[in-house]
Amino acid sequence: MLIRIVKMTFKPENVDDFIHAFEARKELIAGFEGCSGVDLLRDINQTNIFFTYSHWQNESALEKYRQSELFQTTWDLVKQLFNDKPEAWSVEKVG
Repeated sequence: MLIRIVKMTFKPENVDDFIHAFEARKELIAGFEGCSGVDLLRDINQTNIFFTYSHWQNESALEKYRQSELFQTTWDLVKQLFNDKPEAWSVEKVG
């Protein structure tokens, strides 16, 4: 099991647009082959910073999603809302 964490910082005026875009696509992402769920987290002090936390069967499933039309159209929509460069980590649970 691979966990993917993506940190995204948005322009404050774009936060609502991002939340709507995520909600509209959440079920599609979670239903993508190899994905077992995706959550959206928000920093409690800097409310324009969000994290997606998704579970993938393996790295190849994540890569298949990253090459998909769903990812490309979603990324094209949200990247214009950023206030800073996004950061991403692929991690695994230890213990």
